[in-house]
Amino acid sequence: MANENIGISPIDEVLDFLLSQPTAEQVVTLRASEAAQERLRYLLDGSRNNALNDAERNELEVYVQLDNLVARLKARARLKLAERA
Repeated sequence: MANENIGISPIDEVLDFLLSQPTAEQVVTLRASEAAQERLRYLLDGSRNNALNDAERNELEVYVQLDNLVARLKARARLKLAERA
């Protein structure tokens, strides 16, 4: 399964989401597309089985970094919402 098959990359998904000027509530509920989730499951399974090539390992690392960024973004959005309450 090649990354090109999922259409838009997960990074582009997040960038497009951010360009839409989401509310803090929308940030908190942000989820990866089904295609991105499927690709991540494939990469994680391959990683567990030591079956990834170098490009796939690099792709998985990008997913991990992006997940960390989104987690931080969501945490800040939750703080902003808590300040409003």
